[in-house]
Amino acid sequence: MRIIDDILSSLDYKASVRDIRQGAFQTAALTRGCGLASTPHDPGPHHSQTPVREPGLLLNKDTLSLARMALSPSPLEAAIGMATINSLIEIDEQRCTELNAGELLSSKGDGKKVAIVGHFPFVPQLRSVAKELWVIEREPQEGDFPEVEADSFLPQADVIGITGTAFTNHTLEHLLGLCNPKAYVVILGGTTPLSPVLFDYGISALSGTRVIDSKTALRCVSQGATFRQIKGIRLLTIER
Repeated sequence: MRIIDDILSSLDYKASVRDIRQGAFQTAALTRGCGLASTPHDPGPHHSQTPVREPGLLLNKDTLSLARMALSPSPLEAAIGMATINSLIEIDEQRCTELNAGELLSSKGDGKKVAIVGHFPFVPQLRSVAKELWVIEREPQEGDFPEVEADSFLPQADVIGITGTAFTNHTLEHLLGLCNPKAYVVILGGTTPLSPVLFDYGISALSGTRVIDSKTALRCVSQGATFRQIKGIRLLTIER
């Protein structure tokens, strides 16, 4: 997981751990700032999942220890790690535009072959403009393809969107290896770190989130908000 190691090595850990929340749909960490990540939803009963070690004691850890949880084989711990990473990144807003991933992909994918890893609400909009659209999903909806089809479709695509949860489930490096080097590749969603380090891996754009009202965002996470229900955030995009 070299890509996560490179992000970890770029961070300043001189910040205290002030809060950790893991709601039904979102995970949040409050250190220098507030960072978000999607809470994983593995199929099957909750007691069969790899649990978070030391729940209730995480505030006793330092920021480096929490951020390194992004490397954990436990998806729930990895989400805490990614939220911590996002809370530590000092986002250069001068490089950002207030643009969501759906608009970006629709613009870049107009008349082109597009592949999306993850089923997002903007899929119908994208389907109306793309020459061809392949939606690859771990739990496919109607019209989607199972994740095993990534090996077939990603190399063919001109424009590619990959969910930021590929950090949490540790599939990102495999997916990036399937992309045509000439493709326009976007990593998107609240888990996505807005770190320029990622541009060293051939990624074209990062569409993620900056929390501007930590108190409100944390309250939403604790009360079971989905990403679209969280208040106190801005959707930002950085292009290479």
